[in-house]
Amino acid sequence: MTPDPLSAKFAALADPTRRAILARLCEGEASVNELAEPFDMSLPAVSKHLKVLEKAGLISRSREAQWRPAKLEPMALKGVADWLEHYRRYWDASFDRLDSYLRNLQKGKDDGQRN
Repeated sequence: MTPDPLSAKFAALADPTRRAILARLCEGEASVNELAEPFDMSLPAVSKHLKVLEKAGLISRSREAQWRPAKLEPMALKGVADWLEHYRRYWDASFDRLDSYLRNLQKGKDDGQRN
């Protein structure tokens, strides 16, 4: 069974090596050799990471003669960002309520000390 697209993206993003590859691709297209440089792993291992990212739709790969550059697909992250935005709003509202509650507690303390 194939996971839904959002689950595939989160699974791909769960690995720190893949996140580092995406960060590098923010700077522009790169070959497997270029992407492998900072890692202590084989080219086939980096290629496996690229396949996971490609299958999740986070990158695309093209062919230019012998060069097969990987390219970030930034719109693929929109679904992840939209999903996270819902929870960001939830936590912002929760923290706002907590802040208000703590201010009211502090205000009550201050009023009690003045009397």
